[in-house]
Amino acid sequence: MTSLLDQEGAGNRPRGGIPRLKPGYAPFLSYGFRPFFLGAGVWACAAMVLWIGLMSGGWSIANGYGLIAWHAHEFLFGYVSAVLCGFLLTAIPNWTGQMPIQGGSLLALFLLWATGRLAMLGADFIGASVAAAFDCLFLFVLAAVILREIVTGRNWRNLKVVVLVATFAFANLAFHVEVLVSGAADAALRAALAVIVGLIMLVGGRITPSFTRNWLARQGQGRLPARLDRFDMAAIGVCAAALVVWVVVPQSPAAGILLLAAAAAQAARLARWAGERTWREPLVLVLHVGYAFVPVGALILGLSTLGVAGLPQSGALHAWTTGAIGVMTLAVMTRATLGHTGRDLRATLPTLLIYGAVLVAAATRIAAPLVPSLYPELLILAAVGWIVAFGTFVLVYGPMLVSAKQA
Repeated sequence: MTSLLDQEGAGNRPRGGIPRLKPGYAPFLSYGFRPFFLGAGVWACAAMVLWIGLMSGGWSIANGYGLIAWHAHEFLFGYVSAVLCGFLLTAIPNWTGQMPIQGGSLLALFLLWATGRLAMLGADFIGASVAAAFDCLFLFVLAAVILREIVTGRNWRNLKVVVLVATFAFANLAFHVEVLVSGAADAALRAALAVIVGLIMLVGGRITPSFTRNWLARQGQGRLPARLDRFDMAAIGVCAAALVVWVVVPQSPAAGILLLAAAAAQAARLARWAGERTWREPLVLVLHVGYAFVPVGALILGLSTLGVAGLPQSGALHAWTTGAIGVMTLAVMTRATLGHTGRDLRATLPTLLIYGAVLVAAATRIAAPLVPSLYPELLILAAVGWIVAFGTFVLVYGPMLVSAKQA
């Protein structure tokens, strides 16, 4: 899954010399990362503004679906699905040697994602079940598109990507069904979060040490990240077991113990990547910081599950959502946009602002349940940090995503 970022700035020809782009397409529709990264940034910012308005009583949307359920769904599925699609549609041509999905086909896929966002916003007008049906279409169509591309390119080893996307699609369907039947998503929300954390372990666990090794090798002598080996597989296996048990029996002692073991395993895995040596390169360091929220979330969730006083599960869940998901996706989108639009891989002041703001959002959202006296203020600070991070991404990286620079 590293191919999107493996060939940053490599031009328009993948391995084997097969042309990547057909002439005549608008830059915005030339590669999947362009519309979907921009759409993800706009929606992450807009959805938070909408959420603030909902909580303050400024406006009313999705009452029939449930405000909290809408909030959780639009960040877990609305936002993450756009980032995932942008990543995969740009990576797959490198895997298969095929032309990328572009032009009208890419526009149709993007509009299908946008239709899901509009349907969820208008659930009170068209009905929650109709809105859910529109929303579900995108991920199932995406899974079918990826399957077609991989089969056409005979790239059999990446069929596992189809399984991951299909699993995410079924988690989305289960989320809707649970909300429509019981009024709130519980098990499906845990399942969706488990899938996303699993993706971060797989994708983040490949690109973080890879980019770190590449950068450190240019700096001279010193410790390099450990290569992927059986320890990584064991660490992923422990965390996968913990996530499965947590999804099925979330309040059990077994879930708590396994989550603590997963936290230790993932922290040890992260420590093997020489992240302390990357402090001079923010584009690399931010990947380590983002990945650190995986063991932090597992630790807090494990302690909370075992009944440790003062550690509510909401803090742990937001360590994974605002922290691991928010930081890692922004790290990938900023780096990929720079590399694939022919720009220098350099963290400018606006990029540093993006990273700093999302880290403030993550830290304050995790801390809010632990400091009841400052809970409202910390929530506001977390929301502002999130909006600043994604608003800056849209303002700074949006022009890159729609410009005619090479992809």
